[in-house]
Amino acid sequence: MTETRILVLIPARMAATRLPGKPLLGIGGLPMIIHVLRRAEEARIGRVAVATDTPEIAAAVKAHGGEAVMTRPEHPSGSDRIYEALRTLDPDGKTEVVVNIQGDLPTIPPADIRAALALLDDPQVDIGTLAAEIRRDEEHTNPSVVKLIGSPVGGQRLRGLYFTRATAPYGDGPRYHHIGLYAYRRQALERFVKLPPSVLEQREKLEQLRALEAGMRIDAAIVNSVPLGVDTPDDLETARRILANS
Repeated sequence: MTETRILVLIPARMAATRLPGKPLLGIGGLPMIIHVLRRAEEARIGRVAVATDTPEIAAAVKAHGGEAVMTRPEHPSGSDRIYEALRTLDPDGKTEVVVNIQGDLPTIPPADIRAALALLDDPQVDIGTLAAEIRRDEEHTNPSVVKLIGSPVGGQRLRGLYFTRATAPYGDGPRYHHIGLYAYRRQALERFVKLPPSVLEQREKLEQLRALEAGMRIDAAIVNSVPLGVDTPDDLETARRILANS
């Protein structure tokens, strides 16, 4: 798959309640959204743009040499935001794959971005994502840690069967922390955003269950660690320490 057929989109907005204005908060002299932008560019898989409803975010991205696309403010999810951005940036439908990277993952390894994309080399896969084995005891029971339940299909790969906030699967063996980065085939993204919210999606508060309930296939690449998601002031300080030492 050629780079010209791949669009990497980073949804970013200012409305975080626990850490207001977080895309523009400084980490090592740069706004956080620029760190995410740089990780996406370093993956070298295709065109990269930030999708936002905030002029200040767009201005910061452009000031640092990046591309930004404005989207409507009322989108219910990042998936809806990137679909609008896709249609704006590629009205002729040439893009075949859209990679969605959350705007609060400043430490995401570029190799992990490439790993999610590589899952789409299998024509049976609609959506590629990431998972890492849970290593900390408290995360097995923490509902904020989303677990991916899947069947192994190769050495470092799972076919997703379910996503849950519960402690699952039961019994001995590894459990996997789902990492919310997605590589969508264009047709899969278009189908997904046109589907109504599903029963299990609304119960678990997990958007990806809508795709599974509709019969779409999600595979996950198993990676070594979970990238830091910046949601609180403590997370921000941790990100600053990590990137200061990188």
